[in-house]
Amino acid sequence: MWIVFSLLAALVTAVVVVLSKAGIKNVPPSLAFAVQSVLIIVVAWSAVAWQGLWPEIGRIERKTWLLLLAAGVLTGVSSLLSFRALSLGDASRVSPLDKVSLVFAIVLAAVFLKEKLNWQVALGAALMVGGAVVIALSEPGK
Repeated sequence: MWIVFSLLAALVTAVVVVLSKAGIKNVPPSLAFAVQSVLIIVVAWSAVAWQGLWPEIGRIERKTWLLLLAAGVLTGVSSLLSFRALSLGDASRVSPLDKVSLVFAIVLAAVFLKEKLNWQVALGAALMVGGAVVIALSEPGK
């Protein structure tokens, strides 16, 4: 089931990239991200309320709070950088290069989470980097 959710997330992310690129034509990237962030907050807290998770907030440990807060700050920084890149380049070239984050995630997971890597994961990561570089360095569409 995780594969279905992962593919749906990828599809939604692709739609977000296209909508964001269209939306920043007449709006500064930081302002566009701020508008989206408000809606992200509404959706996220609506999901918490819908699932009845309010009591769980008090059970979150201090270390977990720090990890989640750091991840939240970095998510914001990542999104601001992505919006800036989209404002400067074609979505079809910016997005694949942005997705090299997947390769960084594989390496960081191996180093910090002690996840095991095999040759298939290493080959897939290398192909992802190669594909992203080929796309990013391609001639822009006319």
